[in-house]
Amino acid sequence: MGDGILLVDKPAGCTSADVVRAVKRRHRPASIGHLGTLDPMATGVLPLCLGAGTRVAQFLGAQSKAYTGTIRLGERTDTADVTGRVVERRPVPAVEQMDLEGVARSFLGEGQQIPPMYSAIRRGGRRLYELARDGVEVERPPRPIRIDRFRLTPAQRAGELSFEVACSKGTYVRVLAEDVGAALGTLGTLADLRRTEFGDFFVSECEPLDRIVEREPGDLPLLSLREALRGAQEIRVDGPTAFSIAVGRKDSVGRLAPPASGTALGAVISPDDRLLAVLARNGQIWALKRVVHPEAVELYRPRARC
Repeated sequence: MGDGILLVDKPAGCTSADVVRAVKRRHRPASIGHLGTLDPMATGVLPLCLGAGTRVAQFLGAQSKAYTGTIRLGERTDTADVTGRVVERRPVPAVEQMDLEGVARSFLGEGQQIPPMYSAIRRGGRRLYELARDGVEVERPPRPIRIDRFRLTPAQRAGELSFEVACSKGTYVRVLAEDVGAALGTLGTLADLRRTEFGDFFVSECEPLDRIVEREPGDLPLLSLREALRGAQEIRVDGPTAFSIAVGRKDSVGRLAPPASGTALGAVISPDDRLLAVLARNGQIWALKRVVHPEAVELYRPRARC
C-alpha cells in the first residue's frame, strides 16, 4: 500500500467515517483518516490521508471550500436540512431574479455565523448534535466566516433555489440556507449539497467510492505527499541541507530562499524528488513545521572519509 492522499467523491447516505471504513476494509492501509467532514446527505470532495499521508494532514485543512446545492424555501427543520423534522412553515413569496442577485451580494465578504446545534462542535465534553438529540439547546458564540462567491438561481422545482458558493473554512452552508430564506422574507432549509472544491482539490479529480472499493487491494490513485501540497512554494535542497533539515536544525531553514509574496507554506524537496519537510511563513522567513521524510536522515547523513 502506498502513502499519499486519496480523493474520494463521497456518495450521499453515508458518513465520512463510513467512507474511511470502506476503504480500510478493502485496501488495508497502515493508517487512514479523512479531512473536512461531510454530512451524510452531502456528496463530493472528501480527501483521505493514507499511510505517510497523515503526516501532511494538518497542512491540508483547506481554508476555502466551494459547494453547489439546493435550498428549499418555506420551511425550517430542526437540523437546518431536509433530513430533519419540519418545525415551521411559511408562505413563499414570488422571487424575481433581481432579488436573488441582490440577496447573494449581501452575503459576500466577512461576516459572523452562529453554528447550528446539529454540529460536531464540542461543549462540555459532548458534541452539540448529541445535546440537540437530547432536546438541549445551548448558546453558541458567533464565528467569523467569509463568503467569496455566491450565486442564487431559481431551481427546476417551484419553491427551491439552486446555489453556488465559495466560502471560508468553518462556514455552515445549512445556516446560510436558513439566512437566505430569512433575507427573502420566508424560511429556508438545505435540500442537497455537493462539495466541488476543497482547497486545491477539485471534484473532477475524485473517484467515486464504489469504484474505489472495486479496485484490487492496494491499487489506488494516490496523490503523493508532494503533489498534495501543490499550493506550497517548492524549495529544492542538496544532500547536506536535506540532512540538516531532517535532523531539525533550524539554522539550515534560515538559509533557504525566502517566502514568495502571498505564499503561506513551503515544501522542501529532497535530492530524490520527495517532500522532505513542510515550512510555514513567519514574516519574511520560514519556520520548520514538520519533517515528513525522516528516512532522509540516513539517506543523506555525511559519510566519514577513510
